[in-house]
Amino acid sequence: MSGYFTGEEQVGAIVTAFPGASNLFKKVQIDFCCGGDITLREAAEDQELAFEPLLEKLNDSYDQAQLRAVPGETDWRRASYPQLINHIVNRHHKFLQAELPVLSEFVTKVYRVHGSRQPELAEVYRRFHEMKMELDEHLIAEEELLFPLLLAYGENPTEDRRMRAAARVDELESDHRSVGDILRELRELTSDYTLPEGACKTYQLTYHKLQELESDLFEHIHLENNILFPRVSGACAS
Repeated sequence: MSGYFTGEEQVGAIVTAFPGASNLFKKVQIDFCCGGDITLREAAEDQELAFEPLLEKLNDSYDQAQLRAVPGETDWRRASYPQLINHIVNRHHKFLQAELPVLSEFVTKVYRVHGSRQPELAEVYRRFHEMKMELDEHLIAEEELLFPLLLAYGENPTEDRRMRAAARVDELESDHRSVGDILRELRELTSDYTLPEGACKTYQLTYHKLQELESDLFEHIHLENNILFPRVSGACAS
């Protein structure tokens, strides 16, 4: 084991330096996007995880990733504004735009059919649709307001342009925190997406797709909170 990470780094910075860490953090439910400003040691304590074995797994994963490293793989820390923004829009925004309406139908159907026997589904239905509404508005705000400001700042980095973009960043980071809170609530309501005995195929698929949504949102928000936004806000995780 290399010991590349000490555990005193912020979890957002760890995933920025080593994107593969996101897989480990998701498994143990460490929030590296909205809650990425605490150290790994603090995150382990919050989740009641044994710190040393967690750190060892992280460094083992890092060592293995270095052996498998593909030349030319994108380091988003060094990507230009257009490269990073295009990736976020084409990979993550399009995913949400395609998946949220589909998931809305699934969540609604499961609630209508099974809600009388699974009372938590009423709150899952309510909180999911609150999050969907927030995300629909959030994507528009990013694509129509923030991203053009960031692209303009990238072309001509004046202080005025930086400040205008930073003001938008503050608003959108607040949205991210709200989404992160709802994702945590959905996990709690569903007991980590544990299916009831005899769950139908639609029920199974709904929980599977909710977990896919959570995973993609973690990656999406990480790229913005820990890589893109700090370029103008000066609040980079370190």
